[in-house]
Amino acid sequence: MRLFTQDAKVEALAQVPLFEGLSKKHLRALARVTEDVEVKAGTVLCREGRLGREFFVIVDGTVEVTKGGELLATREAGEFFGEIALITTTTRTATVTAKTPLRCFILTRGDFRIVLDENPGVERKVMQALGERVLTYATGTDI
Repeated sequence: MRLFTQDAKVEALAQVPLFEGLSKKHLRALARVTEDVEVKAGTVLCREGRLGREFFVIVDGTVEVTKGGELLATREAGEFFGEIALITTTTRTATVTAKTPLRCFILTRGDFRIVLDENPGVERKVMQALGERVLTYATGTDI
């Protein structure tokens, strides 16, 4: 079911630091392989300790992020979570639950890798953005 225009998805993906160096063409390639989703309040989208396979961009609604039952944060329209699942096979570090009815779109690791295979420039730019984020985190400075 299509809930969002491709332009809306491209705009949302452009706000994700991991994709900041991508062209509109590459962002459109990512947007094309996403899935639009509506979920009810109370739905668990990611569970701490379980394998992560997808990345979420919130269009409408709010989620709560908890770890060990403790509230860590809330995320709202325009925000995202789960981007590390696109890059590596690892377990989720927190649980994310829809606090309100939620409309979002999802990019799976498998679909992300297909886009990377078809567009080598995307992989280079994503790796560069990831390296800069790791360096910033490790040094505590902005680049």
